[in-house]
Parts: sequence; structure tokens; C-alpha cells
Amino acid sequence: MTPENPSAITRPLPSALASVEADILRACVEARRDRASVTLIAVSKTFDAEAITPVIDAGQRVFGENRVQEAKAKWPGLMPAYPGLALHLIGPLQSNKAKEAVALFDAVHSVDRPSICEALAKEINSQKRRLELFVQLNTGEEPQKAGVAPAEADAFIAACREKYGLEISGLMCIPPVDEAPAPHFALTAKIAARNGLNNLSMGMSADFAIAIQFGATHIRVGSAIFGHR
Repeated sequence: MTPENPSAITRPLPSALASVEADILRACVEARRDRASVTLIAVSKTFDAEAITPVIDAGQRVFGENRVQEAKAKWPGLMPAYPGLALHLIGPLQSNKAKEAVALFDAVHSVDRPSICEALAKEINSQKRRLELFVQLNTGEEPQKAGVAPAEADAFIAACREKYGLEISGLMCIPPVDEAPAPHFALTAKIAARNGLNNLSMGMSADFAIAIQFGATHIRVGSAIFGHR
């Protein structure tokens, strides 16, 4: 596999997508997993509709965005023309954007504090929408990064369920850039298992093959598909 492949910048986007798909299949075979058990989220943040359309035309249907306002500016115009698209919020969510997020997104990967739980619960009930929700872990306990500390994860997941009535689908993590990702993926999988969570959002362009080995069900790949920003 060639993560962060620079040729993704010059090759036609559908070809870059095909290369990523081949790498995913290879990783699944090596991990003795079914390719269908891994959802590819094409991270389209900072790219406009003109850049995204060829990837949709090539068959990709699940996309990830970091910011509610950016997604709101481009996806409502694309979705009517392409039935079956799914949009995942993979970046931080502010409480005052919960209403818009619930209306637009199919999944939120950044549930990490009580205020977000309360805002999401209110809007999910109000809008009668069912979203796939992931609790974000800060496995490296980095002060500059969002997410729940591993030692607090069990209690937070319980509060999501019992206090706020949220149906948590899985866990998400972003390992520190200067550390090997495998221990962070293993820790995330361990916490998910003991809390009865089946979905793991982990792995990006540089490390998704490793994440698949540790049970990732959702991988977030941007630069290997769209090129470097």
C-alpha cells in the first residue's frame, strides 16, 4: 500500500479512488475480513462540488466533512442529483450547530461532551431523525485535541445512553501523529468491545490498512482520493 500517494494529485480522481479501493481489499484479505465490513468515508472537506462530483460518478456514496457550515454550503445542491449519498460529520461539533447537523448529516463521529449529547438528543427527538453516533476518544490524551479520555470512556458512554437517551453506534479515534497508531487502535477496539459497541471509526490515508487489522468498520480517507489540500 502507498498511503498519502502523491500521484493521487495528478491521476484522474476515479483512478485514485480505485487505487484506494484496491488497498482496502488487500488489507481486508490480509486481515481475513469481508470487504463489506469496512465503510470507506471519502473526506471531502475543503473540496468543492466540482471536485467531488467525479468521485460520486465513480461510485463512492459515503463522504465526510469537518464543518457543518462548509457541508451546508455544498451538499444540499448535490444530494438531489445523487440518491443514496450518506454524509458523515467527522470534525468537532458545536452545540449551536446541532440543529443543522442533525438535519444534514447521517452520522456524527465527534460526540465528546455533555453539551453535545444534550443538543443532539434534543434535535434528534425534535426532527425525528436517527443518526449513527460515535463517541470520540482522545487515546493520546493530547490537550489540544478533542475527545474523551480512555479512563472516562465507560462512564461517558453510559451517560450517553442512560442520561441522554442516545444510541451510540461506536467509537472514533485519531492517534497522535508522532506515535505508532496500532496501540491506539487496539485500545479503542478494547473499549468498544467491553461497552458492546460494534463500530470503530479509525484509520486515515496513512494508516487505514493498520486500522483494518484492528477491526475498523469506518475509515476516513481524504488525501489518497482527492490529493493534498
